[in-house]
Formats: sequence, C-alpha cells, structure tokens
Amino acid sequence: MATACVAIAIGQVKRIDRDNILQASLWGMRAAFRGLQVPAATALIDGNMIPKRFPGKARAIVGGDGLSLSVAAASIVAKVTRDRIMVKLARRYRRYGWESNKGYGTPEHARAVKAHGVCTHHRRSFSPIERAIRIMERRAMDIEQD
Repeated sequence: MATACVAIAIGQVKRIDRDNILQASLWGMRAAFRGLQVPAATALIDGNMIPKRFPGKARAIVGGDGLSLSVAAASIVAKVTRDRIMVKLARRYRRYGWESNKGYGTPEHARAVKAHGVCTHHRRSFSPIERAIRIMERRAMDIEQD
C-alpha cells in the first residue's frame, strides 16, 4: 500500500517582501521538503516550476489540486493553516477584520488600512499596501510642515 505525506511551510512576510512572493514560495517548498519527518520519494508541486536546487525528486503539475488527491489535500491543509494564523492575528490586530477576510484585500480591509495604517504583518510589497504607506508618509510630511 502506498502512503502519502503532506508538508507545508509557512511563508514569512519579511521574506516575501525581500525576495518576492514567487521566490518565497519556492524557498518554502524546499524548506517543507527538507522538514519532512518521513522521507518522500517524490514531491508533487502544484504549478509549472520546480525550485532550483530542490533537495529531492520533484514533479510539477499544472492544476495539481484538480488532478492529484495529494496536492488537493496539501492545498486544503495550507489554506486551513493560513486561516488559523489570520484568526490568531485578528485577536491582536482587531481593526483589520482578519478573522473574516483572512488577509484578502476586501473593501472592509482596505477601509481599515486607510483608517489605521499598516502593521508589521502587512506585506509591504503588495501594491495596495505600498500605496497606503506612501499616503501615510505624505500625511506625516504634511503634518511636519505645518
């Protein structure tokens, strides 16, 4: 009987902002594979790219979550993990509505960023957050000039 192992790695906002989301994702894939408690024969990667210097055998599958039960399961685990992290963050940063929007750029979240600014958990390389930071900086400069 064949066995499957699902591995996830949590992306770090700082790494995403520094390297870009694709490179951070590729880093996360390598880290997840290295962190497996049970050695994997082959990693199934949802997408068209296998990270350079991948530490094992890997196969990229475009639309993998619709073609492979293992990839679909990993996708569900990753989304549930992300949602749980967002709910936990929402307890500390109540004003952003993360318990309901899970970090997606909803109108509710955009209003909260406009009203309260950004926090350390916002991805600064995401264009709506970049714009919000520029607006906050302009406001601060206007206040200093008054």
